[in-house]
Amino acid sequence: MLRNLFYLLVGLFGGLWLVWPGITRSENWDCATEILLKSREERTDVRALLAVSPNYLLKNKNKDPISKIRIVGDACFR
Repeated sequence: MLRNLFYLLVGLFGGLWLVWPGITRSENWDCATEILLKSREERTDVRALLAVSPNYLLKNKNKDPISKIRIVGDACFR
């Protein structure tokens, strides 16, 4: 049981690291925190806007949490 949990966590972290290699740096986490705090104040960060394709901005009907995580991850962790 513990071994399977270990493999699951290593696989999850390895997969995230392959997609977003900057996920292990603390300055990138500061960037993500800054974007999240600014989004609460209804101001959009320029880095987040540049990470999004224009197609997504035009068809922004789907506002699910996964797409928001993808935008912040692409803006800060790549």
